[in-house]
Amino acid sequence: MVFPVVFLKLADWVLYQLLANSCYRAARKVRNYGFFLRNQIPRSSSQQQAASLFPSASHCDVGNNIRSSQTLVCDIHGVLLRAKTFFPYFMLLAFEAGGILRAFLLLLSCSFLWVLDYELKLRVMIFISFCGLRMKDIESVGRAVLPKFYLENLNLQAYEVWSKTSSRVVFTSIPRVMVEGFLKEYMAVDDVVGTELHTVGNRFTGLLSSSGLLVKHKALKAYFGDKKPDVGLGSSSLHDHHFISLCKEAYVVHKEDGRNNQSCLMPRDKYPKPLIFHDGRLAFLPAPFATLCMFLWLPFGIVLAIFRILVGICLPYRLAIFWGSLSGVQLTFQGCFPSSNSEQNKGVLYVCTHRTLLDPVFLSTALCKPLTAVTYSLSKMSEIIAPIKTVRLTRDRKQDGETMKKLLSEGDLVVCPEGTTCREPYLLRFSSLFAELADEIVPVAMSAHVSMFYGTTASGLKWLDPIFFLMNPRPSYHVQILGKVPPEFTCAGGRSSFEVANYIQRKLADALGFECTTFTRRDKYLMLAGNEGIVRENKRN
Repeated sequence: MVFPVVFLKLADWVLYQLLANSCYRAARKVRNYGFFLRNQIPRSSSQQQAASLFPSASHCDVGNNIRSSQTLVCDIHGVLLRAKTFFPYFMLLAFEAGGILRAFLLLLSCSFLWVLDYELKLRVMIFISFCGLRMKDIESVGRAVLPKFYLENLNLQAYEVWSKTSSRVVFTSIPRVMVEGFLKEYMAVDDVVGTELHTVGNRFTGLLSSSGLLVKHKALKAYFGDKKPDVGLGSSSLHDHHFISLCKEAYVVHKEDGRNNQSCLMPRDKYPKPLIFHDGRLAFLPAPFATLCMFLWLPFGIVLAIFRILVGICLPYRLAIFWGSLSGVQLTFQGCFPSSNSEQNKGVLYVCTHRTLLDPVFLSTALCKPLTAVTYSLSKMSEIIAPIKTVRLTRDRKQDGETMKKLLSEGDLVVCPEGTTCREPYLLRFSSLFAELADEIVPVAMSAHVSMFYGTTASGLKWLDPIFFLMNPRPSYHVQILGKVPPEFTCAGGRSSFEVANYIQRKLADALGFECTTFTRRDKYLMLAGNEGIVRENKRN
């Protein structure tokens, strides 16, 4: 009897809000727009007068040493972020945590969201994105997926003011769970006060908690009491003017500056913290039109991915390159073709940077000869569709060394000593095992580019990785073969295996313009997925 009552209450709320209340608000909007068209000049002048109540954030004296002891308050939406709408971030949440059907439902809601006011629009997006999802899935997306897109949309002017203060508190009507992980991990915020959501057990209901949608100026008064924060940053909206007027100093981040001014773009080298690991399938910010294009492309992309896989499996190398390029796959090759030393009766050991699971496949195709690839974790499906021989390692150093020595005696071998993929321009720590096995080592700098889907995942289904990569309209791979490692830099030349591994890592990083790190596979998966990233053989894929 509980579920029917809840369902009836929800239906009553939807009918009232979306039909009665929304129609009234839509009529008011149409009337206001008509009034705007008839009185364009006076209205625009009144907006300018309202905006001039507070100076622009660009006029804030960030060189003042007193800032280092001050407290700053602001919102993430419209202030720290340049994006004018939060829809793309709800779409990321819906797609990555809820799946493609939930994302499509959120896209369909765009057909009526434009007639709703801000509060009701936010309630609808929250309901569609959160309803029924587990708390740990939402927290995972907030920790591993959203920070990448938040960093790319940071407003540099707002961040310069933010970074000079010692204490920062964010007040936002956005659900706290969507922004708290990013703000605490990357922005060193002291506290986040946001909209709280209702939960049943370990799942969200999609409804707001009893406190409702957060009202920033009321929340600020409740948080600080009679004390006034030192600096307030707000947008040009009247609601934010009320919010920042409660501060000793107040500055406005104008929408026009955030969208068009190049000085507001945050370059990668000024990120508050380097972005090394992130997860999720979408490689673009899913604004409504971009998301619509993705859904329109999806059926063609699936067929195209299957075609590209069949081309790689069934056709000879030259024909595979020809038909692959016709289908949109871009493969560029740079370097010389190394030859094996026949006197030692050993193959060449290719040491590659690791961008996707397809690294050995594209190297084999570029060289036009079969190679054997070793890997620590590979799903059964990936092994089946792989056009080259793959051998799974056991993580037992002695046993893996014997396996790789045997494979080298049979032919050329490909190894990715990072042990896992990295999307950003960084190289993870190289395992030194490969350096003990061969003296003929050829470093290979691999780089991949996608525009729609990432071909890697830490928490998703790994057997879909090559399919998602090949679903991109024009995926590209660049293969750069460096010269063989000089004998004096190998173990035979008196170097330790760790010195050899570090030397090759630096050479590859220099060739790609990447930065070396000491992070490992275990670090990545613990950060993104909460596990060590091992594919268990007893699990079905």
